[in-house]
Amino acid sequence: MSELSVKHLLGIKYLTEDDIQLIFETADHFKEVLSRPIKKVPSLRDVTIANIFFENSTRTKLSFELAQKRLSADVVNFSAGQSSVKKGETLVDTVNNILAMKVDMVVMRHPNPGAGVFLSKHIDASIVNAGDGAHEHPTQALLDAFSMRERLGDLRGKKVLIVGDILHSRVALSNIFLLQKLGAKVTVCGPQTLIPKYIASLGVEVEHNLDRALVNADVANMLRIQNERLDQSYFPSTREYVMQYGLTDERLSQLDRIPLIMHPGPINRGVEITSSIADSEHAIILNQVSNGVAIRMAVMYLLAGKQ
Repeated sequence: MSELSVKHLLGIKYLTEDDIQLIFETADHFKEVLSRPIKKVPSLRDVTIANIFFENSTRTKLSFELAQKRLSADVVNFSAGQSSVKKGETLVDTVNNILAMKVDMVVMRHPNPGAGVFLSKHIDASIVNAGDGAHEHPTQALLDAFSMRERLGDLRGKKVLIVGDILHSRVALSNIFLLQKLGAKVTVCGPQTLIPKYIASLGVEVEHNLDRALVNADVANMLRIQNERLDQSYFPSTREYVMQYGLTDERLSQLDRIPLIMHPGPINRGVEITSSIADSEHAIILNQVSNGVAIRMAVMYLLAGKQ
């Protein structure tokens, strides 16, 4: 299979296992390109990509922009804060105005779940979902699984633990969908108030005791508390959260086998993970960041081939 089965990357749930493997194989190639002295390839020359971000972003936006420039694409950056959205313009009008300038692909982050799916029904350009509310963040899940595969090989049967604010996390949902498609066993862990009621229906295990959950884990993916999405108090205090769910040196010292430590960023050091663990040999957090560029290059290259 040499092309994706989808025209857009709206979420992991729309991808087949063949699509995922094709993205990984293409990312392997681009990772090799990124290690060369000259890191630029002409793969997307004359393709214009608009980055439309209705929510703040640092890593994702920079990673997409760098990936686009490495592929020689023409890039247009749009930030909702300085746009006509503030004047009441609708999402479809905003994007149609950008497309009228002959843009071939749209990378979009939006606070509302399903914004990308809605948009895909109204425009012809390919859409890459860079995060829609607390719904999905497909490129983050792809780079997470790609990073795991690099260290652990085939993920079938591997035990992946996702810890923290599962309720508000688009990263958790996309990771669950992707890891299950690849045959991994997923456990989520966090305070009862931050675990969605429906989560067990997705086929994941739920554990509220972090020490128990870590015992057999091959990977521990630590998520931050999304304070900007908390509309009420979900746990007594940050100190209590750290005691129950923070990944500390003391906690790891009790394990016979230390799992691969991951974090999608931004890290709240001293809350979900201590600095010493985040910077240790067991953590692959910076690998995730560098793999993110290769994965996003692969996704945009493959989607451009569908046009």
